[in-house]
This record gives sequence, C-alpha cells and structure tokens, in this order.
Amino acid sequence: MLFRRRKPEGFFDRMRTALWPRRSFGRSFQYLIKRVLRLTATPHAIAAGVAAGVFASWTPLLGFHFILAFAISYILAGNMMAAALGTAFGNPLSFPFIWASTLKLGNMLIGVEVGAHERHVDLEALLRHLDVSQLWDPVLKPMLIGAIPPGIICAVGFYILTYWGVGLFQTRRKSKLAARAKVRIQEMAAGRKERAANRAKQA
Repeated sequence: MLFRRRKPEGFFDRMRTALWPRRSFGRSFQYLIKRVLRLTATPHAIAAGVAAGVFASWTPLLGFHFILAFAISYILAGNMMAAALGTAFGNPLSFPFIWASTLKLGNMLIGVEVGAHERHVDLEALLRHLDVSQLWDPVLKPMLIGAIPPGIICAVGFYILTYWGVGLFQTRRKSKLAARAKVRIQEMAAGRKERAANRAKQA
C-alpha cells in the first residue's frame, strides 16, 4: 500500500495521538472542518451527526462517547462519520472546562450544597471493591445532569453552524463542477469542429 508505515503504530501510540495530536490543535481543528465539509451527505445529516457528537462530548461517559453519538445521530437521521468527528469537541483542552462546569451546574440543579455537606468519594472502596456507586452520587450523577443544558445549547449551535457551512460548501462545489463540465463540453465541441475542418480540407 502506498504511503504505508514501515512500522505499524502501536496501541499506546494511537492513544497518545488521540489524546494529544502530533500536529498542533489548530491544524487538527482545520483538518476536522475539512473532513466534515467534504462528507457526502445532506447538510442536515452532517449537521445532525456533528451535533450528536458535540452533545455526547459533554457527558462524563468516557469510553462511550462514540456509542452515544452514534445512537443520537441514528435517532436524528444523522451521518455516523460526522458524529464520530463531532466527538472531537471533547479533547484534552476542553475536558477540564467541561468536567468542572458540568459538575458545578449539576450540583446546582440537584440542589446539593458544595461544602460541609458535600459527599466525598471513598477511594478505598472504589479501588478495592470496584464500587462504582462511590462515583455515581458525588460525581457522575451531577455531571450527567449538568451536561444536558450546555450540551443541548452547544449541539444546536453546532447544528446551525455546520448546516450553513456544509450547504454553502456544497453549493460552491456544485457550481465549480458545473463550470468545469461546461468548459470540458466546450473543449470537446471545439475539438470536434477542428477535426471536422481538417477532414474537409483533406477531402
């Protein structure tokens, strides 16, 4: 295969690249935008997929973002590839802000006072007995509830932005393809006329 790696990339190398890309985040962001714009689907399908991925990134369900994004995208008749690209909204730069804001907002919505009455995580029970319930009430539950409002707002915003961008990109692409096809037709017609003229001269 052309441009194939001489040494296959290992699991830890792939994980490191997923968490911190070799290229800058700015170039990776531009690459993601181009990938989204060039998807072959309707503007709604692409926008719905991106929105699903963005919403899933707000949830604390690490390791299940792709599955959640695919499920939401399926319900919204979105594009699965766009949903996978949309999960890039959750990255090492945005996760600290997402986790802190969703935890604080979730506690506010539940009515939990942060301070003396706050429930702490029993790390010993969590690690020794793998008791995930130690994380549910103090961390996961408020983060999950707190992720809904900003997740919906961001998803709607990304849907509108993506729908507009994809629609504009596809319209320009169609016009460029139509212009190229017109030029080719004109060139073919000119070539036929020239060949016909040469035949007439030879006759």
